[in-house]
Amino acid sequence: MKQIVLGLMAATALSVGGMSAGAWAAEPAVVYDLGGKFDKSFNEAAYDGAEKYKKDTGIAYREFEIQNEAQREQALRKFAEDGNSPIVIAGFTATAAIEKVATEFPDTQFVIIDAVVENKPNVRSVVFKEEEGSYLVGLLGAMASKSGTVGFVGGMDVPLIRKFACGYVAGVKATSKDAKVIQNMTGDTPSAWNDPAKGAEIAKSQMDQGADVIYHAAGGTGIGVLQAVADAGKLGIGVDSNQDGLHPGHVLTSMVKRVDTAVYNAFKDAADGKFTAGTQNLGLKENGVDYSVDEYNEKLISPEMKKAVETAKADIIAGKITVHDYMTDNKCPY
Repeated sequence: MKQIVLGLMAATALSVGGMSAGAWAAEPAVVYDLGGKFDKSFNEAAYDGAEKYKKDTGIAYREFEIQNEAQREQALRKFAEDGNSPIVIAGFTATAAIEKVATEFPDTQFVIIDAVVENKPNVRSVVFKEEEGSYLVGLLGAMASKSGTVGFVGGMDVPLIRKFACGYVAGVKATSKDAKVIQNMTGDTPSAWNDPAKGAEIAKSQMDQGADVIYHAAGGTGIGVLQAVADAGKLGIGVDSNQDGLHPGHVLTSMVKRVDTAVYNAFKDAADGKFTAGTQNLGLKENGVDYSVDEYNEKLISPEMKKAVETAKADIIAGKITVHDYMTDNKCPY
């Protein structure tokens, strides 16, 4: 009896909605990064894309929220063994896992978001020009600031997050060359993505130094940043998902990164027989990044601000403004 129970546990280790893994074969799948699918940010954007696909097509999908580093490879392999395809995994730290599993399952289609996996004919890599979207919210932040000091709170201190920060500084300095930008990272381990208390602590420290607008690129940690800023009557800037509604009137805008679209398109392309491997690099021109305006923040963005940010957006798309990509040299010239 003990062996039977253990066998059942193994078979349902990646079960969804009470159904065993095998019952879901041939459907697409998504693996979320650390922090959980309801982080109101990066992971939730991936979830939103999968949900939209399910709603539009009636086709279900499998999902898995990893709790530790080892589960990335385990989840990818389990889904591949069950015949799920495409399998989308969110997060740059999945690079080694997807390289290994994609080699083992050459007939399965894989998608990695936020990293590039080269020379794999069954892997699509989706990256974004976060510097372009961050430039726009930096411009808005500088225009909204009354103190002339703004802040940035990053999650894990990695080049990708420095890329957000550098684009933000560029937008701030292009608007007001004398503006001060305070920058802090939350940590250097994956736990930096899911520490709202630390995010709030950093935000309070920046506000003590005069910051009255703070942009975060910190996943779940950023929820604490936005809360602290709202509690202090200041302005926050959200990231990845549209976070304007979390604290209406206190979130100036959000740098929207269309992870949802990347997931949706991957699922749809595979279903339509149009899946392509290689790298997609999505910026303003490709509708991969943007700034948000809705009923929650429209009163915070004046006509002057709107005109300035739309002009900058058009100039970036036209190539009149080039925002430095930190990933090219790990330096920020601003």
